[in-house]
Amino acid sequence: QVQLVESGGGSVQSGGSLRLSCAASGYTRRNYCMAWFRQAPGKEREGVARIMYDRMTNYADSVKGRFTISQDNTKNTLYLQMNSLKPEDTAMYYCAAADTDLNSGTYYAGCFFPYWGQGTQVTVSS
Repeated sequence: QVQLVESGGGSVQSGGSLRLSCAASGYTRRNYCMAWFRQAPGKEREGVARIMYDRMTNYADSVKGRFTISQDNTKNTLYLQMNSLKPEDTAMYYCAAADTDLNSGTYYAGCFFPYWGQGTQVTVSS
């Protein structure tokens, strides 16, 4: 059973930084694909960044140059380094993992994501 647990959210001022972490257990796909999504109040959930087994990454235009997705396979942990944060980055951030065999779930940047964490809140004040 795949379990994803996010941490690292919080409140920062505009221009500040945060690093989100996602501890994954039970996720052992050979061709894995993981991503960060976010959902602001009253808005649809959107993909933020994606990383694949070959370390290829993809970013939403709104975060390019400010956010960096990375992984530590030894710790089974996914990260999202967020710099130069803006008030419009305020949202609940979710970690997601793809199942490349099933191709079911939310589609983003070439992968389908059926596995989700519970989310961690990021609030950026001006």
